[in-house]
Amino acid sequence: MSITVTPTQSAPNRSDFVCEISGIDLAQPLKPADRDAIEEAINRYAVVVFHDQKLTDAQQIEFAGHFGPIHSSAQRARHQSIKHRLERTEIADISNLDGDGKVLDVNARRRLDWLANRLWHTDASFRAIPGALSMLYAHVVPDEGGDTEFADMRAAYDALDAATKKSLEGLVAMHSIFHSRGQLDVTKYTPEELASLPPVPQRLVRTHPGSHRKTLYLAAHASHIEGMPIPDGRLLLMDLMEHAVKPPFVHAHRWRQGDLVIWDNRCTMHRARPFDTTKVRDLRRVTTRDVASTLEQAA
Repeated sequence: MSITVTPTQSAPNRSDFVCEISGIDLAQPLKPADRDAIEEAINRYAVVVFHDQKLTDAQQIEFAGHFGPIHSSAQRARHQSIKHRLERTEIADISNLDGDGKVLDVNARRRLDWLANRLWHTDASFRAIPGALSMLYAHVVPDEGGDTEFADMRAAYDALDAATKKSLEGLVAMHSIFHSRGQLDVTKYTPEELASLPPVPQRLVRTHPGSHRKTLYLAAHASHIEGMPIPDGRLLLMDLMEHAVKPPFVHAHRWRQGDLVIWDNRCTMHRARPFDTTKVRDLRRVTTRDVASTLEQAA
């Protein structure tokens, strides 16, 4: 095995869920032993950082394919009438650029939709088969701002008291990408766009398959709890979110050009942080599919 796994130094009493992997060029064919070591690191840490990579879209997609089938970009479904900058449907355009590569106008539809990345969320939890791993690659990053924060949902679950854990057993939340956008008053979608991504149910607590640890599974896409009055369910979700993003569970990644960051959506949340949106920020994401709905997996 050629790679080196180095845990990211964290402050005392903070969750240890981030590592860096060095000694590998991800543009080259991936050796089976390295693939297995990367997967082991993902299961152990949840957020894995590679620096100084040089990847084309095709190479990023090929690398991601070693870890499971790939979700097509949901942007294509909810923005059917606009010009897209990237050709490959497996790549989500996490940039502030329009279809011609120019910085988005302040009132552009895609910019308003993209702002929801600033909310704590979990990629593709709004799909019947949700996201597993996300792999975000930095082509261009601003000099200041634009960090990504991650929250360790396994540690957040572990820190709950026994009575709260008991009360969460069996609860199911409904997830919708349009619920998260609605929180920012971004609501102008066509009936066809709304129908393309209907709400789906997901467990509120699930067992992470790689580590066999219990984890919270919620984020801005979660709108309410099945079988519970909507106000009560939303208050519960708000309380759990507030708990999960306390400083001991959160890590901020400061992007450098050439970074590839993998995170496990099954046991983390994340959000983008502010930056000067007149400056170019060009990141591109590939997300693998989970094996099934959380309702079909271990609670």
